Amino acid sequence: MVDVVEGFAPFGAYETWYRVTGSLSSPRLPMIVAHGGPGCTHDYVDSFKHIADLDGRAIIHYDQLGSGNSTHLPDKGKDFWTVELFLDQLDALLSHLGIADRYAYLGQSWGGMLGAEHAVRRPKGLKALIIANSPANMHTWVSEANRLREELPPEVQATLLKHEEAGTITHPDYVAASRVFYNRHVCRLDPWPKEVSRTFELMDLDNTVYINMNGPTEFHVIGTMKDWTIEDRLPQINVPTLLISGKYDEATPEVVRPYVEKVPGIRWVLFEQSSHMPHVEEQEKCLATVSDFLKSVDE
Repeated sequence: MVDVVEGFAPFGAYETWYRVTGSLSSPRLPMIVAHGGPGCTHDYVDSFKHIADLDGRAIIHYDQLGSGNSTHLPDKGKDFWTVELFLDQLDALLSHLGIADRYAYLGQSWGGMLGAEHAVRRPKGLKALIIANSPANMHTWVSEANRLREELPPEVQATLLKHEEAGTITHPDYVAASRVFYNRHVCRLDPWPKEVSRTFELMDLDNTVYINMNGPTEFHVIGTMKDWTIEDRLPQINVPTLLISGKYDEATPEVVRPYVEKVPGIRWVLFEQSSHMPHVEEQEKCLATVSDFLKSVDE
């Protein structure tokens, strides 16, 4: 049995919930896990905690501001929810845990975008980076999402378009049509694992961050991140980097291509049975891949 410790780290007037699985005194690099969204919760990436059992390193999950067990701010608007805010929250957590001088970072989807933003600043303590299922340019992300959308059944496409034009994107028919896309390109397991469903249920209760930064759905991006890109800055990443994506991923090969081409020495692993969540769709293989990569950095 590995140790599990939960707590709250101060972040200005707010609090960041975190959980450490394993011991921070382990000689192996501790790994911090950042969830996607923006505005998801740690629940759906919970499986990465099992890496602590595989190789004895500490795995740190946390909920970003506005999400999960951390401080919620439903009255804050678009000007508040920025990349810089979440970079500052990450720095505060690393400092609170006492690992700012030596750590690995894994970010899934938006968490990988945040990780790339963190890495191009070359923080001295970052020793390894894992980017999982993440875009490098939101224009490419939206273009590819809509290409995948065009492969949906015609009646599903018609329902999506009808409600988008009418502004009724909370209508049950729109939600159900969106789920067809999600079942193909976000998580292909049926039923969804409980931890994945829990994240979506919690986002339904408070979608402040997602609506402000992304928009109503994965393929209808109208939030503050709609023009985000890190493509031209990727060569500045100077730590060992692993890229993960799935064969059926909404993060298509075209979406992740800038990482492959521009991050020096990057290694890319494509999971043949997965979409956007190899960590649940091919859990054993995905966790072993991450663990083996980190052990190579340890050594």
